Amino acid sequence: MTSFTSVGVPTETKTDEHRVALTPDGVVELTGRGVRVAVQSGAGSAAGFDDASYKAVGAEIVANAADAWSCDLVVKVKEPQTDEFAHLRPDLTLFTYLHLAAYPKVAEALTASGCTAFAYETVTDQRGGLPLLAPMSEIAGRLATQMGAQFLAAHHGGRGVLLGGSPGVRPGRVVVIGAGNVGWNAARMAAGLEAEVVVIDRDLDRLRWVDQVYRGRVTTAAANRGSIARAVAEADLVIGAVLVAGDRAPIVVDEQMVASMRPGSVIVDVAVDQGGCIATTRETTHSAPTFVEHDVIHYAVGNMPGAVPHTSTLALTNATLPYIGRLIDTEDPRGELPEDLRAGLNVSDGRVVNDIVASSLN
Repeated sequence: MTSFTSVGVPTETKTDEHRVALTPDGVVELTGRGVRVAVQSGAGSAAGFDDASYKAVGAEIVANAADAWSCDLVVKVKEPQTDEFAHLRPDLTLFTYLHLAAYPKVAEALTASGCTAFAYETVTDQRGGLPLLAPMSEIAGRLATQMGAQFLAAHHGGRGVLLGGSPGVRPGRVVVIGAGNVGWNAARMAAGLEAEVVVIDRDLDRLRWVDQVYRGRVTTAAANRGSIARAVAEADLVIGAVLVAGDRAPIVVDEQMVASMRPGSVIVDVAVDQGGCIATTRETTHSAPTFVEHDVIHYAVGNMPGAVPHTSTLALTNATLPYIGRLIDTEDPRGELPEDLRAGLNVSDGRVVNDIVASSLN
């Protein structure tokens, strides 16, 4: 017998976050299990899902955040914001992206409340993959190239470089650091725009795979300080795509490397929601997405997929819905859990219980 009889879907309150945690199709799946789904009014409107579309499939539209947060299980997109801390309580189970290594104050609020919190980004499948992080990583990687190309334009302060170049003119040079889901998708987009693309990673098997797929169209390089420094100095666009699941991202591009870049070059640090992998990174928002340091434009939005909320919401629900269903079928979220969900458990009984996350928070 499940311990959950209701699921709440509050409106996201993070700056410029327009995604919603559940689509109307997701509601159909949950109400079919006999679960009450409470969706805060307007929660899906910015993603293209109005209240009527939720109500038509059996959701209860509630007027305020408190009503959505009062449910047994709350599903969100982003970590609780300061104005949401008051909703945390001991009998609440929360399922969302947490990224606690980058947000220690959120960790403090979760542990102080006594709630149970699962993080999408640390749920691990049988192959060691991150199935709930993957769809947003894919979108963020593709957006990274798109945004980088945009801010290279002169009217945005960039070098005035077209990534695809022109007949007789050398294409722009894109350096992608990290060959995981984010980096691979960024490289695919850049190669599709006919840029010169270099992918750097310390995993040589992963680089072999990239090389086999693109057969020289994308250049690969083994990650070390020298190779990164040379590549960054020559780049028009640097995309930071380094991930250590549950932990802070390591700094792979130091300030001296950033200073070596040509004025008007662009950095996109996709790892910013894990603290960033570029030394000069600080988190920005969709409303004010860039800043300039050492004459280099930095784009470091912490919720990049929020720029395309309709696509992102559909992709996120496709991935999370089976796991939400499994949580609903769990008799006790603090008790025995399947291995993949156990990896997703970050906070329980006032403690950070994921070893990697706990280590990152000291």
